[in-house]
Amino acid sequence: MKIKRSMGEKSFDAFNITLLVIMSLLALLPLLHVVAGSFSSNNALIQSRVSFWPVEPTLQQFKYVAANDSFWRAGWMTVKVVVIATTLNMVLTIVGSYPLSKSYLRGRRGIMLFIIFTLVFQAPLIPTYLVVKELHLINSMWALIVPGAISAFNMILCITFFRNLPEELFDAAKVDGMNDYRIVWQIVVPLSKPIMVTLLLFYAVGHWNSYFAPLLYINDRHLQTLQMYIYFLIAAGSSNDIAAAVAGDTGGKLLPKALEMATIVLATTPIVILYPFLQKHFVKGATLGSVKE
Repeated sequence: MKIKRSMGEKSFDAFNITLLVIMSLLALLPLLHVVAGSFSSNNALIQSRVSFWPVEPTLQQFKYVAANDSFWRAGWMTVKVVVIATTLNMVLTIVGSYPLSKSYLRGRRGIMLFIIFTLVFQAPLIPTYLVVKELHLINSMWALIVPGAISAFNMILCITFFRNLPEELFDAAKVDGMNDYRIVWQIVVPLSKPIMVTLLLFYAVGHWNSYFAPLLYINDRHLQTLQMYIYFLIAAGSSNDIAAAVAGDTGGKLLPKALEMATIVLATTPIVILYPFLQKHFVKGATLGSVKE
């Protein structure tokens, strides 16, 4: 049966669609400009002829970035941090969320209030830095992993999702002799694929895009992450590697701005490739996990 919509509802939908289209364009157009600039020639960039489509297409800057050892070293460091940190995040979130999803857990309310408190009032920068320093994690990969080992927001999403699983499943599993550990890894996790994918994406993208923590805790150039590498590339306008390239290896033909754009495109590509495969589970997990009792 077709539901007749009022004029007010149609106007509201039209307003929402228009607003979303404008916001999408505002988010998409700068990215398109960077992609177009990364494939355009130096002359086109110098003369500001690049908008949202490559002008005088070339792959020269990509060839230089791909041949740069610093880029791959920073990329490998980022991959290691993302894999180790995300694995730790997922394990701690699942292990912490399962007992807190059970209403019979003693002290559950107090623990939840404490978690929400940390969500609202986060530790200031200087005490956090001093804790990391006293733990001797400065200039270590673990400085990027340990302080963010678990997210209160993601944990609340996971707890909410676990609460929606039928309690009869757990009762049947316990009758069959399964302990809580086997229930979590053999029943809860396989049934929670949407929230698992959502949390995986939240954590992985967060670690991949993180640049402030590396700036605080990493001073060794050989330990810098990809985002840190790009930050210095953009902030300085011309890193030592690029200066060398401009002065020597490339015969002065490379423009730092083109190299910055090519590096940004290469650093963003893995996330852009990964997201479409997880998008379906991401939407489902985020919406189901956000429903509160």
